[in-house]
Amino acid sequence: MITLRLNGQDTPVDVTPDTPLLWVLRDVLGLTGTKFGCGIAQCGACTVHIDGKAARACVTPVGAIGEASVTTIEGVSGDTLADAVMKAWVDIDVVQCGYCQPGQIMAAIALLRGSPNPTDAQIDTAMSGNICRCGAYVRIRAAIHNAAAAGA
Repeated sequence: MITLRLNGQDTPVDVTPDTPLLWVLRDVLGLTGTKFGCGIAQCGACTVHIDGKAARACVTPVGAIGEASVTTIEGVSGDTLADAVMKAWVDIDVVQCGYCQPGQIMAAIALLRGSPNPTDAQIDTAMSGNICRCGAYVRIRAAIHNAAAAGA
């Protein structure tokens, strides 16, 4: 039995330590907001926060998390910064198909926590590991700027 600090609560899971965090979230706990994309940490669809930093859940063994705090897209609601990012996403109408958006939003929140007023270059660097097959990159960048300007 492994206990995760997940979305602010201690959550026991009966899995082996080498089980990828993504499968624990989706298949064991039913938290399907974190998406499977590539399985090799190249697309960003599975981005979560581990101790506030963006991390790929598909390649993170649950046993490697230890006592770190894991936050998923389901756990950010009510956070001022996260709410500002999600509002900016809606205001700019970023979403097309929506599949990559939880990972994009989690990466944007992590970026803004570290750089409250990022440049285009900082945004491009921070978001470069998140693929959007619909090509909404210009709107994603605009939404990040809007969230930053809103004082997120």
